[in-house]
Amino acid sequence: MFRIVRTTALDALHGDRAELDRVRAELEQTRTDLTAAQTAAEMANDSAIRAEDTAERLATQLDQAQRTADEEFEGMRTVLGQATAERDAARAQVLLDAEDRVALRALLRTARRQTARTARVHVLFRYGALHSVHASPEAAEAAAEAEGAPREGWTALKPGAALPPAAETPWRVQALPLGGVD
Repeated sequence: MFRIVRTTALDALHGDRAELDRVRAELEQTRTDLTAAQTAAEMANDSAIRAEDTAERLATQLDQAQRTADEEFEGMRTVLGQATAERDAARAQVLLDAEDRVALRALLRTARRQTARTARVHVLFRYGALHSVHASPEAAEAAAEAEGAPREGWTALKPGAALPPAAETPWRVQALPLGGVD
C-alpha cells in the first residue's frame, strides 16, 4: 500500500522530527545531568553520614573529656581542701608550740630560781660525826643501811622540835643549804 503525503505535511513531519531530535537531545542531557546530580547527592549524603558519625564520636569524646576534667577538678578540690586543713593545723600547732616554749621558759626560770634558793645537800651523821654527803635523803639512808643501820626506824622530827643530842643518835640525816644561807 501506498500512502500519499503532502509536502506541507512532510515539512511539518520533518519539523516535528527536528523538534523531536531536539527534545531527545534535551532529554539525554537531562538524564546526564540527573545522573550527575544523583551521584553528587549520593556523595553529599555519604559525606553527611560521615560528618554525622564524626560529630557523634567527637561529642562522645567531648563528654568523656568533660567528665574526666570534672573528676580531676573534684580531686584537685579535695586535695586543696586537705592541704588547706593541714596548713591550718600546722599553723595552729606552730602557735601552740610557741605558747608551749614561752610557758616552758617561764617554768625553767622559776625552777632555776627555786633550785638556786633551795639547793640542799643531805648530810649523814653517825653519833654526831660527819659520815657522808648525799643529794637526797633516800641516798643518805641507803648509805647508812649499807653501813649496818636498821632499815626501819627512820623518822622525821616535827617542825620546831629540839634535836636530840648528836652523840646519842647513831644515825641522823640532816638537810643543809648548799652555797649559802637558806
